[in-house]
Amino acid sequence: MFSFDRKKFFEGYRARFGTLTQDLVDAWEVLLSQIEKDSRFAGTDTDRRRLAYCLATFKWETAHTMRPISEHGGPKYFNTRYGPQTKVGKVLGNNKPGDGALFHGRGFVQLTGRRNYTKAKALTGADLLTDPDRAKEPELAYEIAVQGMIDGWFTGKKLAQFITDASTNYEDARTIINGHDKASLIADLARRFNEVLRASAK
Repeated sequence: MFSFDRKKFFEGYRARFGTLTQDLVDAWEVLLSQIEKDSRFAGTDTDRRRLAYCLATFKWETAHTMRPISEHGGPKYFNTRYGPQTKVGKVLGNNKPGDGALFHGRGFVQLTGRRNYTKAKALTGADLLTDPDRAKEPELAYEIAVQGMIDGWFTGKKLAQFITDASTNYEDARTIINGHDKASLIADLARRFNEVLRASAK
């Protein structure tokens, strides 16, 4: 597993991303603590590059706050977009009236739909079907986001398809989450995170 020198991490972050507020430092402390307990990242070069892409995705998807957030919108918007009567809703496993709003996007990568909340419940043991807002709890959100990217929950594409021992394709890795939307920008964030992680790993 990884272990990080906090001083080097935050120095590297400032050099590559800019100013760190106390709120952002606090958010990073939570994340780094989770990463250091995470046996899915064994500390290899490949693991570091995969972790860098996860963090780049979190940064973009949380509007750079590094805290789990809710998708913007209200019940009418969510039910119109994700309701069981819609094509998207059917794909997401929404099968009851109100599911679109109940299971709207939450977390580091916007967990969406009854099917994915069911997977997240099985993964974490938290009853996310009864209390889906728990998907914004940092520890749960981290578990869900990482496992979802590893296993292809969001689009069917998996992290290991794009970052292997032999190659790194950060641009196409965006298809794990959302087509090629902002793919180049997020790939640049991942490269910078890889540098920060390399320099601060113990």
